[in-house]
Amino acid sequence: MPVGAGKVHFMKIGILAFQGAFLEHQLILEKLDVDAIQVRNSAQLQDLDGLIIPGGESTTLGKLAMDFHMLEDLQAYGSQYPVWGTCAGAIFLSKNADRKQPLLNLMDIKIIRNAFGRQVDSFETDLDVPVLKTVDPNEHPFHAIFIRAPIIESVAENVEKLASLSDGRLVAARQNRWLATVFHPELTTDDRFHRYFLEIVKSK
Repeated sequence: MPVGAGKVHFMKIGILAFQGAFLEHQLILEKLDVDAIQVRNSAQLQDLDGLIIPGGESTTLGKLAMDFHMLEDLQAYGSQYPVWGTCAGAIFLSKNADRKQPLLNLMDIKIIRNAFGRQVDSFETDLDVPVLKTVDPNEHPFHAIFIRAPIIESVAENVEKLASLSDGRLVAARQNRWLATVFHPELTTDDRFHRYFLEIVKSK
């Protein structure tokens, strides 16, 4: 049964709530009958089935994680449990952000920050995401919102490419329990990426 088709109250998902659209993620998860927890300290990582790291500013995410003495605990958590990073969260999840900054060093991808330019260069586009058929057999494009977005420049061989722009630039990828999207699914009414992440959580 696809996630969302029935009750999944047994599942508890954390959203790192330092900055960014954590509330928007929470609202979507709650509509899917998932217990959504705002995470601001290491103790709140206990008993979570998965973690979402929302957008914002990746250097600030790293600095706050260090200031709150959470960086190592987040790394340890992510080494065992599913983590989804959106936009800045995808940068924070990666092993390479093409500059020196605190990272979780989990997902074997290289990300380029602000790949499309400034805030005024933000855009929306429809993406072909075949993997979403696992949560909705009625395949249709995913309307993606890019805000000062990074790009996934390269990935290791064991990383699955999930979605690309029409010019071939990669915007979504998965490596085992880790999911990275450089756009903002939480700012749309389409919950398929959240359901897809919940399927990852259920499978681990």
